[in-house]
Amino acid sequence: MWNWLRQIKDSVTQKTTGLMRMQFWREAVEDIYCDNPPHQPVATELWRAVKRHNLTKMWFLKIIDEREKNLDDRPYRNIQELETYAENTQSALLYLTLEMLGVRDIHADHAASHIGKAQGIVTCLRATPYHCTRQKVFLPMDICMLHGVSQEDFIRGKQEKNVRDVIYDIASQAHVHLEHVALDVYLQNMRKVDFNIFHPSLQKKSTLLPLHLYIRSWKKTY
Repeated sequence: MWNWLRQIKDSVTQKTTGLMRMQFWREAVEDIYCDNPPHQPVATELWRAVKRHNLTKMWFLKIIDEREKNLDDRPYRNIQELETYAENTQSALLYLTLEMLGVRDIHADHAASHIGKAQGIVTCLRATPYHCTRQKVFLPMDICMLHGVSQEDFIRGKQEKNVRDVIYDIASQAHVHLEHVALDVYLQNMRKVDFNIFHPSLQKKSTLLPLHLYIRSWKKTY
């Protein structure tokens, strides 16, 4: 389902067609949770996963709704708008991944939120060269304006310092999210040992195994 939704934007030439496909999946999710999945292979497998792992419907609908908004084909107004998109797509997918792994924990969800936002920001950056070949730029407008960079500068492949400064600022926000996860986990472990800074457990790196398994599979590194 994830790949189907992700590919809709690039596979249609008219927004109306994209909206129709999004509506199909929205109705499919509703039918799945009524134990009446449509006769479609992906929907059938999704229904089985929902039944097996008791997955939360809200996350599916958030992903669909956000992907639908993204059909407008316009740049993000600011970094917060990009983070909202990442939260409702990448982070939502991580929440579902955690549920499938049997992890239902507020701290894991908190980490998933930040990792998903970082992943969404990085995905936006990584896709920029491709989008530029199609005469499109989706980078946050507020950061571009701050450095006096236009969409045309990216489309033309300019590499001046102000263009690189835009990328640096956006990438830095992704790094902030990853740092936040590491700090949050460390502080949580510190509380567990009653703030004994010399406790051996504080010298070990936290794995957050379910999330790391997901990230590794996403990167195809094991």
